[in-house]
Amino acid sequence: MASGESESGELIALVRTELATPVDPRVRAMALALAAQHPGSARAVLFYGSCLRESALDGLMLDFYLIVSDYDDAYDKRWLALANRLIPPNVFPFQYDGLIAKYAVLSEADFYRLNGPETRNVSVWARFSQPSRLVWAVDDTAADRAVAAVARAAPTLLAAAGRRAGEAALDWWRRAFALTYSVELRAERTNRAQSVVDADPARYAHFAAPAAAAMEKGARSGGWARRRIEGKLLSIARLAKASLTYAGGIDYLAWKINRHAGTAIEIKPWQRRWPLLAALVLVPRLLRGGAIR
Repeated sequence: MASGESESGELIALVRTELATPVDPRVRAMALALAAQHPGSARAVLFYGSCLRESALDGLMLDFYLIVSDYDDAYDKRWLALANRLIPPNVFPFQYDGLIAKYAVLSEADFYRLNGPETRNVSVWARFSQPSRLVWAVDDTAADRAVAAVARAAPTLLAAAGRRAGEAALDWWRRAFALTYSVELRAERTNRAQSVVDADPARYAHFAAPAAAAMEKGARSGGWARRRIEGKLLSIARLAKASLTYAGGIDYLAWKINRHAGTAIEIKPWQRRWPLLAALVLVPRLLRGGAIR
């Protein structure tokens, strides 16, 4: 076996073990219910985000990714498939057995692509460089494909940041996440990127060398000024799309910003009637006030 294959295999083994870590039974039940909503197209369900570290889930917004075979198979409405294809992912609310969640929908092909260096869009590879769980898969092939896609994320993140001479592994991770946070519209406080690593430094130290060794040839660091422009515009486009696809999306936007930025936004009745217009009015005001960056 070539050394590159050995290094990649080490990372895949780490990712496979981490993805298989047991979750709260309620999370698994929710994932099964979510997959059941898309019979014939659901391939895998992944659980990610800050709720991974929480034991009390009531009142929290859980985060899932639903991986599907094809967008046309996943939706009854053609415009939803088109929206998912043009500006992935689509995001929807979900409730089950007293818990609330949101879930993003990606095809297997897009999930693999968006975890790799062929895209400047940071949203997927930044998230799946962090811990996640493969809660459900339709079969072993779907599970293997999910593992392979997630294993691309950390090498892509670290390669995009580039390593500075003498930089410690954890500092490399912190700086990489700080760069990705600067690309998207974020309501989190400025120390959020550091707290992601500090929540589980042993995990990131363990992943650093295999992820660095698995960085794909030709993956380029830098380009962050362009990423920031494209990322902010893409974030606004996703907010606009979510106002059409996400029931109660404007209320969720306000909840998320209030939770992370300490604001007290209240949504007016007209904003619920016209969520797209409300989002377009609200976002510039929040940018000017510094609530989101």
